[in-house]
Amino acid sequence: MTEPRYDVVAIGNAIVDILSPASDAFVAENGMTKGAMALVFSPEEADTLYAKMGPGQEVSGGSAANTIAGMAALGASCAFIGQVADDQLGDVFAHDIRAAGIRFDTPARAGAPTTGRCLIFVTPDGQRTMNTFLGASHYLPEAALDRALIADARYLYLEGYLWDPEEPRAAMRAAIDVARAAGRKVVFTLSAEFVIDRHRAAFHDLIDAGLIDLLFANEAEVMSLTETGDVEAAIAAVKDKVPLVVVTLSERGATAIAGDERVTAPAQPIDKVVDTTGAGDLFAAGFLFGQARGKSLQASLTLGAICAAEVIQHFGARPIVDLKAITATV
Repeated sequence: MTEPRYDVVAIGNAIVDILSPASDAFVAENGMTKGAMALVFSPEEADTLYAKMGPGQEVSGGSAANTIAGMAALGASCAFIGQVADDQLGDVFAHDIRAAGIRFDTPARAGAPTTGRCLIFVTPDGQRTMNTFLGASHYLPEAALDRALIADARYLYLEGYLWDPEEPRAAMRAAIDVARAAGRKVVFTLSAEFVIDRHRAAFHDLIDAGLIDLLFANEAEVMSLTETGDVEAAIAAVKDKVPLVVVTLSERGATAIAGDERVTAPAQPIDKVVDTTGAGDLFAAGFLFGQARGKSLQASLTLGAICAAEVIQHFGARPIVDLKAITATV
């Protein structure tokens, strides 16, 4: 097997985050569940909610895109496959991801719908309440896959959010086949409980078939996947089916299980939580970078914790400090 040119190629939603401070009262008055992510199913609904926002900050987002942005900042060689529209936000997304040194070749899609956007309301405690209009990202066709690129990456990183629509789901299934045929590893992040509720059986099929090499989840997600109310029971139910399972435990840190080996790492100390957007994405970036560089599970967890701590201390889901510098001693 030839040495891959890329550390990771990711497939995920290509969206632009629009972040704005908001009060708890505003979140409640507009029927949102604080700290949750809800889908917005029409551009008209997205426009109505956008009109109610205060001054906002536009930052390219998308879970998998955030993860590889973090990996690129750490020094990894990365590529991204995702669908934008031929519009202003599509140009913003493409510019930002390429400026981060990430290969992005997916052609923009003409016509409606527009590029996806996520309207994020950040309350004073740093919690983010997300309202996502996925737009063009849910029209990623299998034809957009660069199979040679996928085969040339050490890891294929798949975002659970994108499993929901049929077209990109078919693309991701095809990408798994390409990666495994090339002897590469497949990484899957469960993304959210609502995604798991809709596709639990399909996710179990992937796991039971041995198609997932590394599974990322937070404690709520792994319990939802296994339909248990206890995180330890949930971990026990999946650890023998996936070579490496990583579960984040919020302020209690994170744990990684590989066969009979289990290690934990605490959350990193921070001055103040400003915005939790992207915490899980950047944790995955640090951990996966560590694994790509042959580091131990303990060191990889620590890298993940450092990257997550950096991103929750400012607005936006992409790092704003030198990740190489703050992780240099790990």
